[in-house]
Amino acid sequence: MEKSNPLYAAYVAILRRELVPAMGCTEPIAIAFAAAKARAVLGALPDQIVVRASGNIIKNVKSVIVPNTNGRKGIEVAAAIGALAGDADAGLEVIAHASKEDVAKLGDYLQRTDITVEAKDTEHVLDISVAVFAGKHSANVRIADEHTNVVYVEKDRETIFSKALENVKTPGTPDYECLTIDDIYDFATTADLADVKDILDRQIACNTTIADEGLAHDYGANIGKTLLKAYGTDVHTRARARAAAGSDARMNGCNLPVVINSGSGNQGMTVSLPVIEYAKEYHATQEELYRALLLSNLVTLHEKEGIGRLSAYCGAVSAGAGAGAGIAWIVTKNYQTVIHTIVNALAITSGIVCDGAKASCAAKIAAAVDAGILGFEMYRNGQEFYGGDGLVKKGVENTIRNISRLGRLGMKETDREIIRMMIEK
Repeated sequence: MEKSNPLYAAYVAILRRELVPAMGCTEPIAIAFAAAKARAVLGALPDQIVVRASGNIIKNVKSVIVPNTNGRKGIEVAAAIGALAGDADAGLEVIAHASKEDVAKLGDYLQRTDITVEAKDTEHVLDISVAVFAGKHSANVRIADEHTNVVYVEKDRETIFSKALENVKTPGTPDYECLTIDDIYDFATTADLADVKDILDRQIACNTTIADEGLAHDYGANIGKTLLKAYGTDVHTRARARAAAGSDARMNGCNLPVVINSGSGNQGMTVSLPVIEYAKEYHATQEELYRALLLSNLVTLHEKEGIGRLSAYCGAVSAGAGAGAGIAWIVTKNYQTVIHTIVNALAITSGIVCDGAKASCAAKIAAAVDAGILGFEMYRNGQEFYGGDGLVKKGVENTIRNISRLGRLGMKETDREIIRMMIEK
């Protein structure tokens, strides 16, 4: 793809916007970010906090450990650490630099602060409002659609910032509808790597480090270590184990940052760590690794664009197919193998549901990576799924559209039922 092609600049902009570091699961971090913003507007430490959140936010915060909280879970904890120790200007690293002194104060702050949580009646699956109070003063911050997208700010019941949500794009936001598998492949295999090297180097460094941490210590259900112990150390197992180990650590309170994809650290690790492992196994050059990561990241972003940030459809499925695409390219450098790998992988794991962020996400990641690798091995061995096989349609874009429709529309009621089951007393 020529640099003069408008798509080139759009693809670089999408990567820069999406592949950013985040510490901790992005849903509780979004709550902490909103609370930190609200406290900054208030100008004082709140003595009362009210969090109103959409069902998908409640689902994804309920069971995951919030970093820098001494192993605590939940919406109240995320809001409290954000208000107490958050950096309102740090985005998804809002609590990354919380001091030991502030973390030590968290227990007392939780006990003496009135924190309530309410389900928010909203059409937006990602929707958070945090209201804070100190004496006679108050502030309110709302985030919607994306994890750091502030759409409303209020102080003492006076609006100081507001922007529309419906069909209004933030100025400078790239057009994600320009993503296609053909153009992604063209960009990934021809891009000037100087334009993206810093983004990919950060992804490699951050995600490799947290995978090492997950394998070295005891986190959650230790899926990564279990895979290596049970199945050995071949590249297929290592690829699954390292991605799972990163999730083991991240879902269970590790305070190391992850470079995300589609708003998700789990997806960021799934698209990158298996590809890195296959690059080592096949003695790929650094350039080949970069190009494979461009492919895996952009394929996943393309798949997720039609589904949305949050859904009843497990995001690891999309990321596993993206990883399969990157692996297929490292091994074969063949376009047909890449597109058939994507279709095969989506056909294999299209039924995994998202029941919130927690320890079992690591096992779902392992299954999704396995599907990506199996999808590749199928085509390499002369096997594939054909149009008419379930949700598979002839053409990779048509299959992706079907999966997007399933995740965005078909699973809406599934999502509601999952949320009801999770919040039932």
